Amino acid sequence: MTGPDRGRRLGIDVGAVRVGVALSDPDGVLATPLATVARDVGHGTDLDTIAGFVAEHEVVGVVVGLPRTLAGREGPAADAARAFAEALAGRLEVPIEFSDERLTTVVATRQMRESGRKGRRQRAVVDQVAAVAILQGWLDARR
Repeated sequence: MTGPDRGRRLGIDVGAVRVGVALSDPDGVLATPLATVARDVGHGTDLDTIAGFVAEHEVVGVVVGLPRTLAGREGPAADAARAFAEALAGRLEVPIEFSDERLTTVVATRQMRESGRKGRRQRAVVDQVAAVAILQGWLDARR
């Protein structure tokens, strides 16, 4: 990416308990894991943390995974992702886009299992791996 499209992007995998966060390089080629943030629906500290990442890394856009069923329909998880993005938008001055995230958590979990990670450590990292898959798919589609 060059010109106005250049800049780091943040990828977000919204879960009920945790939010996986990934970051791209400034050229928009590679997404890497950044953090796993605990959800805080009551106080919004998760949103504050992510807004902090946007400022710290000079992010120019955010990509939120939008979970859909295999049939392509949206359910409660998609509603939660949209609500999260809407709340986050109130704290940011960069655009937020959605990206289809069908199967990203399934693929991420399989990759983690194959790499030998298990249990709680795996769950904390799987959210980041899913966020990487969301962001990488978005980046690849734009090249």
